[in-house]
Amino acid sequence: MIEWEVTVNVFSRSTASLVALSLLLLPLASCSNSGFGQALQDSLAADPKLTEAAPKENSPSPIDSPSPTQAELPADFPDFVPRYPNATLQEVIPGEEGQAAPEVSTIWQTADSSDRVFAFYREQLQTNGWQILEAPLDNQQGTLVAQRDNLQLSVAISPNSPQPSPSPSPAASPSPNATSESTSTGTQFTLRYPFQSAQIGQNSPSPSPEASPPEIEAFLGADGDSDGAARPTENAPPVATLPPNPYTDLDKAPQDLRQPLADLAQLGVLSLSTPGKEKSTTATAFQPNKPVSRREYARWLFAANNQLFRDRPANQIRPANSESQPVFKDVPRTDPDFAAIQGLAEAGIIPSPLSGDLTAVTFRPDAQLSRETMLLWKVPIDTRQPLPNASLDAVKQTWGFQDSNRIDPKAQRAVLADHQNADVSNIRRVFGYTTLFQPKKPVTRAEAAVTLWHIGFQSDAVSAKEALKGGAVNSSV
Repeated sequence: MIEWEVTVNVFSRSTASLVALSLLLLPLASCSNSGFGQALQDSLAADPKLTEAAPKENSPSPIDSPSPTQAELPADFPDFVPRYPNATLQEVIPGEEGQAAPEVSTIWQTADSSDRVFAFYREQLQTNGWQILEAPLDNQQGTLVAQRDNLQLSVAISPNSPQPSPSPSPAASPSPNATSESTSTGTQFTLRYPFQSAQIGQNSPSPSPEASPPEIEAFLGADGDSDGAARPTENAPPVATLPPNPYTDLDKAPQDLRQPLADLAQLGVLSLSTPGKEKSTTATAFQPNKPVSRREYARWLFAANNQLFRDRPANQIRPANSESQPVFKDVPRTDPDFAAIQGLAEAGIIPSPLSGDLTAVTFRPDAQLSRETMLLWKVPIDTRQPLPNASLDAVKQTWGFQDSNRIDPKAQRAVLADHQNADVSNIRRVFGYTTLFQPKKPVTRAEAAVTLWHIGFQSDAVSAKEALKGGAVNSSV
């Protein structure tokens, strides 16, 4: 009974409240055109600022707006030209066939600093079979010119090029200091290469500009930072982009030397063309039994060392820059092989006044290379340490050569050290068993090249076969 009374009372009060509210709004509705009614409606209306700020249905978000499409890479872009990671292709300027030496220019943009871009290209070119022809003294800007086979590449780097600022959100208030100019700086660089060079290296897959191949990741490091030095990554050996074997007459070489020659040719370290000059019509003929010049062997020695040890910067030989004071009177800065020959001399590999040999004032680049000179240049790269003292008796006892007394005393040290490399010594691999060294005899191209198939001493060595596979370099053959 009590519950029923409470329910009746609540219902009565609710009904009374609704009736009272209706009586109150009725006169207001009748005077909606009055000032008081209009003011009341305005007070109850939605805030117009909130209505304007609300996003319209189906309108795209500024964040979801598509970014401008980047330029398309030309079809003739050489596959083995290094591409800087996270760089965006901005523009392509095609070469014109009517020009004397047409070039294709690809213009790239990155947010990284110019010195980082410069360090990347110098490192990648040096360790992948390129010969540096010209390098700026300033690591901030300038043009880097490199040669590989018959392709000459120019990398022109310009610092502090503007980066476009992202479009501000419509709801965001502009900063008082904001302008239409860029808010960050980066680097713009241009890669120039000969027009219609698509036939070079087209058998090799090209990495995506956004993807970093293992050698690039090793250079940048796990955190994406770089101090200009390569950092090998664990369980990720570097992968080189290799052109096909360009020579068609390697079968004319001695049987035992053919496969090593093929490996080296595929690595791209046996260039016959003089850097800066076009190949002759017989560029596909290696002529393995032809005597090799001192110039050619120095060029191959420099390129093979840097290619086989491409993931070990400490074992690489740096090319001489264009401002170096020439060591040899007959190899001026204008010589096409100056960077390699001068670089070998500055590293102490080739005897010169820099290494204390005051009689070696000329290099004789086009003279034929002798057997003893080949050993004198090659063995120091194998041992990575000073050559041991040697005597005529020591050479006779180790090698048993009948003509040991004909070996130049300077070369005796290299011949003796080569014996310590056992079956992978240069003499055994190239000449086999012999009791005559014939130190003054000219070396053929095949013989000289095969000495470069294996570089290192005993277990700390690398072969061209391993380099082609991209495997570990710290192992013997």
